[in-house]
Amino acid sequence: MSIGPEAAISNRAGSVRRPGRSRWERLAYNENFWAYLFLTPTIIGLLVFSVGPILAALYFSLTKWNVVSAPIWQGVANYQKLLRDALFWTALRNTFRYMLGFIPLSMSVSLVLAVALNQRVRLQSLFRTLYFTPSVCSIVAMAIVWRLMFDRDLGLLNYLLGFVGVERVPWLMTPRTAMPAVIIMSVWQGIGFPTLLWLAGLQGVPQSYYDAAEVDGAGRWAIFRYVTWPFLTPTGFFMLILACINSFQVFQQTFILTQGGPRRSTYTLVYQIYDKAFRNFEMGYACALAYVLFAFVLVLTFFQFRLQGRWVNYEIA
Repeated sequence: MSIGPEAAISNRAGSVRRPGRSRWERLAYNENFWAYLFLTPTIIGLLVFSVGPILAALYFSLTKWNVVSAPIWQGVANYQKLLRDALFWTALRNTFRYMLGFIPLSMSVSLVLAVALNQRVRLQSLFRTLYFTPSVCSIVAMAIVWRLMFDRDLGLLNYLLGFVGVERVPWLMTPRTAMPAVIIMSVWQGIGFPTLLWLAGLQGVPQSYYDAAEVDGAGRWAIFRYVTWPFLTPTGFFMLILACINSFQVFQQTFILTQGGPRRSTYTLVYQIYDKAFRNFEMGYACALAYVLFAFVLVLTFFQFRLQGRWVNYEIA
């Protein structure tokens, strides 16, 4: 008895298999094909708008280019010039000053707020919303408001300091107070996101640990030190990485509040990149500065990952 082409075909082992599908039918049922098809627009956008500019900046950092004329190849001359540039070292020093002031203040204040917001009080949701509101506002708009608040004669801060007998402080007019003013504004504007992360970490601590500590007679500080903090170390490590990266990228605050002054006291690395690229049209030199900035962030992040084992606890988190 003959078997038609539509019928099932028996193999030597006696099992039954269906006739082979066409190439397009196999593609229609191929999950990898559909996954890459839907990812294609994202991959193209990543290559065109991220990877492409990164590689182009590397090339331009080895050239002399003023945007208008064709780039002239000069090798590592921009990097050699950078090492002799006194303004670069000033910008680097100011960037580290900002980082060393912003990171401890931001992380500590946000942790205190998170502990306070984790308590069961009335209007808890309202307070959480109020503290997060500055993080969703435009940083440029917030900087303009703070510039008015820092005003020596009409600013709100000096008005409040007058009630306690403190003389008017020229916040944005002297090198001694300009950088602290920028740090204060940055901490206030960005306090919502780290507070939210700390709060999420606090809510992940099992209540049974607190109950056991109270039974043993531990005080509040001991409970925080030996119960709460070990659970928060992974969150703290993640926030430390983000804070370091954000510190090296500070620009809007200094641009709106001080324009890099007074006397270059708030002149940071990103501000110098902007200055060289869009004011002096030294685009090749600006690209070299950008890659040096990337190198600092990469090295700093690498060391943080190497040192995390000494204080980050993943076993109980």
